[in-house]
Amino acid sequence: MSTRVLLGLALGIVTSAVPAFAQFSPNQELPLPLTGGKLPVGFVVRAIEPGLRVGPDGAVYVVSIRGVPTGVDLHRHFAPIDGAPTADGTYPFKYLGRPDGCGIFAAGCDVVGVAEGGGDVDIAVNFPASGVPNLALTSLMLVPGVTGTHSTDRGEIFTDPNPVAASIPGDDRQWNDAIGSQTVYLSYHDVATFNIDVQRSYNGGQTYADGFGEAIDPQTFPAAGGLPPTNTANLLGPIRVDRSRCASRGNLYQIFVAPNDVTENGSGGSFRSVYVGVSTDVKLGHSVFTFTDHKIFTGPQGANYANVFPALAVDGVGNVYAVWSDNVNVLYSSSTDFGTSWTPATRVNQGATVGNANVFPWVDADADGHVVVAWFGGDRPGHSNDAAIHEPCPNQSIDCMKGWTNWNTYVAETVNGHAATPVFTQSVASDHVIHRGTVSVGGLGGSANRNLGDLFQVAFDPLHRINLAFSDDHKVSPLGPDNGADNPSTRRLIRANFTHQLSASAGIVTKGQCAQGLDDFDDVEGEGQLEQDDDDFGMIGRDNPRNGALRYRDRKAGIEVRSSNGISSLTLAGSCATLEGSAKVNGNAGYTVRATGCDLGAAGTGKDTFSINVTGPNFSYSKAGTVVSGDIRRH
Repeated sequence: MSTRVLLGLALGIVTSAVPAFAQFSPNQELPLPLTGGKLPVGFVVRAIEPGLRVGPDGAVYVVSIRGVPTGVDLHRHFAPIDGAPTADGTYPFKYLGRPDGCGIFAAGCDVVGVAEGGGDVDIAVNFPASGVPNLALTSLMLVPGVTGTHSTDRGEIFTDPNPVAASIPGDDRQWNDAIGSQTVYLSYHDVATFNIDVQRSYNGGQTYADGFGEAIDPQTFPAAGGLPPTNTANLLGPIRVDRSRCASRGNLYQIFVAPNDVTENGSGGSFRSVYVGVSTDVKLGHSVFTFTDHKIFTGPQGANYANVFPALAVDGVGNVYAVWSDNVNVLYSSSTDFGTSWTPATRVNQGATVGNANVFPWVDADADGHVVVAWFGGDRPGHSNDAAIHEPCPNQSIDCMKGWTNWNTYVAETVNGHAATPVFTQSVASDHVIHRGTVSVGGLGGSANRNLGDLFQVAFDPLHRINLAFSDDHKVSPLGPDNGADNPSTRRLIRANFTHQLSASAGIVTKGQCAQGLDDFDDVEGEGQLEQDDDDFGMIGRDNPRNGALRYRDRKAGIEVRSSNGISSLTLAGSCATLEGSAKVNGNAGYTVRATGCDLGAAGTGKDTFSINVTGPNFSYSKAGTVVSGDIRRH
């Protein structure tokens, strides 16, 4: 399998020009209580899938999940408050509790040990011109959905958790990123269709009602969507916003893997294509925005790039970088034109890791071409799920873990990440074996070991140093059973570990040419309020390639309409444009919508008009009127 994939990829292999190793601080375990709750029987506390962000002020945040329904935990290091690093470079982290811990009912939840989330978690830090950066956090419970909260004092106090931050009930695997002082983006799977919904918050991440888009465009949805439910569909990675000072500032990028075409999607084909959804019209600030999808890479038949998440980053001048894994190779590509075209895939992992199991890639970027890729690497070949290879235990031995696969945390760093042949330097960031045995890449349905969860994260700080947070289970849990350190029946202590690069690498280019690309041209866009009933709307439409989005709210009737999977048609007639397609009403699918906006005057003149008609099972709704606040622009 690995040989066939290598031949199909025609990989460019990148190596370090001069042997070099990044110097990291000693790995430090971030402490947590052993159990949650104050009842006679409590929940075992774990620290899985640590998320990591470093703010523009240098504050380091590490968040990890305990699992549903026990919430998430947050640690912070901000030197002016928490203290300077110790002599060996370790940070005196402060534990900030469980931000999703039930708000005003936190006391009761603490007794039981539960919280409003814990299934998945992500955080984002804003980059304001001045002042304390906002910290946004989302935590997942499949029903009702995504819980959102935020802090304006570096995590000391969070707002009461909002358990319905996502507008679609029933959602999965959310991601966040932020820009400016209060703008935060949230992406997640809409479980009903498996499109990737993207929402925007202008209040720091408390609610996400200030913008809406779908990252899988109508042309790509047949190859990557989840309708019918028997389709392979897609696996989404993180969403990223361009925070550069270039013309690309504000662009949104959503990475995902999916089958190559509609036939493969419908027949259970593998995740062998890597895609990116790009939104440039999101910069207009309207309540709706669109994405255009591009293929980053397609592998040979049978290749599978869901090991687990693909990841993406944007550097300081708008270049974009993507990483993914086939369980053996950590693969990498870059784009200098807003994600439209991509360099040939190159293999990042080197040396002793070549041919072995390598999973969970992550990436960050800053400056001009400064990129770091991190992953978990095992010390033997074979798919990471395969227990016969990675967890041999003949005759039910009581110490067979001595012969299991050893896993470490690796990083590869480059200062010329968007070059035709980038040069990476690989290092081992973990100072001990972090895990032994299999590593599941099957998510919740995986049968292999899931002690490391599905991901870990890497991030640069303002001094261009690498920061890492990863799960670790090399210790025996004091809770027991303890049948010996090498006995598979012994309970392991699962905790987040942190390390950071002691000094930045040489050769980092902090200024360079901005990425060059074209923004999508929309044929119609607009938003505003109608003359009666305080109804409001947002619409955007593009004919080539066809795409669009619509949002409409009738507050008195209690109706909210959103387009679903783009639009099926766009009719342009003089100063008017008509969008048609599938829709959701109050989050429920099965409706069709037809909306027309006419540009009949300048903004604020009260001459533009808007009309909408929605039909569905035992449902019909229509409204028309003059736009009294806002504007429709027909280009």
